[in-house]
Amino acid sequence: MVNEPLINHSHGVHDVHHDDGSKATFGFWIYIMSDCVLFAMIFATYAVLHTHVYGGPNAKELFSMPFVLTETFILLTSSFTYGLAMLASNKANKSQVLFWLFITFLLGLAFISMEVHEFTNLIREGNSFSRSAFLSSFFTLVGTHGLHVTSGLIWMLALMYQVMKHGITPKTHTKLACLSLFWHFLDIVWIFVFTVVYLMGAI
Repeated sequence: MVNEPLINHSHGVHDVHHDDGSKATFGFWIYIMSDCVLFAMIFATYAVLHTHVYGGPNAKELFSMPFVLTETFILLTSSFTYGLAMLASNKANKSQVLFWLFITFLLGLAFISMEVHEFTNLIREGNSFSRSAFLSSFFTLVGTHGLHVTSGLIWMLALMYQVMKHGITPKTHTKLACLSLFWHFLDIVWIFVFTVVYLMGAI
């Protein structure tokens, strides 16, 4: 009598392997890489167009370095506080995770509020994205980063709700880890924005 291989071909059989979130994290890394390509293209466009002011103001005339330095400090601090949230998640400390996520959310919200204030002032003074190629590329680059931060804040609120409801489970921890990648990535992108757009523009 031939022994049949111990393989169950029936449908509806549950996978016995434990899902540790590694596939989700790997998939999110792929998304981050695609976002790198997106930002690289926008940075390249800005590099080509930043001198095309067509008689309008340039970066040195428009931007306030103290204001942008404050923005940068706020966003980098939010990266630190998110790191504290992840440390608390590793210890399964629900209250600490929620506390540091809330602080991170407030810092991210402050950053976006300052960015909206900057855009509003520029438009009010007649320096909208349609005035020159320089301003078009500036609004596209900084605005794309701002939209990403806004998406991160919405995601953060959803995760705070899930942590409150379910606690620190393997699933919520994986989601927190993915948002951590996203948030730190946005900080790195902002450092490039600060250097290329604001710092080099002020020189």
